[in-house]
Amino acid sequence: MRHGQSEPPRNLYKIGELSRLSGISPRTIDYYTGLGLLSPVKRSGGNYRLYDDETLDRIRRIELLKAQKFSLEEIRDQFAALNRVTPSEQVTRKLADLHTHLSQLEREVKELEPVLEQLKPQQAKRLFRAITPQTAACVEALLLLLNKSNLM
Repeated sequence: MRHGQSEPPRNLYKIGELSRLSGISPRTIDYYTGLGLLSPVKRSGGNYRLYDDETLDRIRRIELLKAQKFSLEEIRDQFAALNRVTPSEQVTRKLADLHTHLSQLEREVKELEPVLEQLKPQQAKRLFRAITPQTAACVEALLLLLNKSNLM
């Protein structure tokens, strides 16, 4: 920021307000803060912890990942990895989202293995014909992105 410019105003919330907006208890917010998943932006004059809109987004992401059966430790590791690599926040966030999505797909494929083994050969062929072009296109796009990022 240049001299003379002020920081744009942002919403700051005490734990009770953050709890109401996010739909999780203040106790859970304290727990997530203790685990390092959340951190207050600053403290008020009365020494209250204050959180911002980004914290609200992070809580929603945590709850979404928990619903997808990720442990809090796995979520913390993902956030830590995201914080280590931040050349461009938007690209980093997209890559983290993609990683999360791929992990979820991997879990779902493992859950499908017993079902796939019970398919008749004709059913399996039809299924794989439908899935293969999309899968190949995704893999090809990922390889192009990875090769492009390695060249930079």
